[in-house]
Amino acid sequence: MEILGLYNYWVFAILLLIGLYAVITKPNFTKKLIGLNIFQAAIFLLYISMDKVDGGTAPIIPHGAAKDIIYSNPVPQVLILTAIVVGISTTALGLALVVRIREAYGTIEEDKVISMDRDQ
Repeated sequence: MEILGLYNYWVFAILLLIGLYAVITKPNFTKKLIGLNIFQAAIFLLYISMDKVDGGTAPIIPHGAAKDIIYSNPVPQVLILTAIVVGISTTALGLALVVRIREAYGTIEEDKVISMDRDQ
């Protein structure tokens, strides 16, 4: 395998780094949530990339099938579906918390919220 032929892993690495950068460096809570979603999308891409089996078919075994058939594993797709639901729930909860922080502090900037907490 050629290193440039694995472009999906390069995209995974770039998305992962962009999401991690946004989560760590951005002071705005909404931007942190967007970074978290980018990070999650990179993980989804990694699982889907690892699931690809060259020449693999759906794991449906017909009666009298040959034993040398290559099947794809369906478990990563199930894990991705579960992870998407958890990601949406996490995003919804995060946005609800951002709204409550905005109501309580008047801002969604992390450093301002922390300084207001220290002053109290």
